Amino acid sequence: MKLLTIVLLLVLFILVDGNRRIGHPANNAQTQTTVGSDRKDLQSNSLCAKDEQNVFSCVLKRSPKIVSLCAAQTLGSDRGYLQYRFGLPGKLELEYPKLREGTQQLFRYMHYFRAQVDMTEITFNVDGNEYSVFDDYNGEEIPKISQHGVTVKARGSSKQVTLLCSGKKEMNLSILQSVLPEDNR
Repeated sequence: MKLLTIVLLLVLFILVDGNRRIGHPANNAQTQTTVGSDRKDLQSNSLCAKDEQNVFSCVLKRSPKIVSLCAAQTLGSDRGYLQYRFGLPGKLELEYPKLREGTQQLFRYMHYFRAQVDMTEITFNVDGNEYSVFDDYNGEEIPKISQHGVTVKARGSSKQVTLLCSGKKEMNLSILQSVLPEDNR
């Protein structure tokens, strides 16, 4: 019953258009007014500001919501910042982390490559919920599979929700390889 409740909460998170955040019952008014509050200051189909690097952004299938990984122009392993943002321009539902210091240690980078297969994941945890922004290609499958999006696994559950990208995507995850700690799964 507890597992069913968690899954239902995740589904509600996807369907409800509001300012709720998984693992964060309180709204973050400061984040909502400073990042993405003016659509003119954002890159197209992104929650990244025009003066930031757009590492990953896409509009989700069957939803107007956007998932973005935004970084400082000066991003390095010891400088700048990386942030995950989810929601709509001017109406962020989740920005992680809130502070822009030492963010690189909060994310993990994983890349797997062999002939016909190329998979990259950026993972992080928010209040015990595991997030994974991914870019996957498998040319061995018929038809070939190319998927991009975000997966959320609720704390203490084996169930997960995957939100896939639709349309145009912005992806430059490889720049994080030398910046983030490696995920050795």
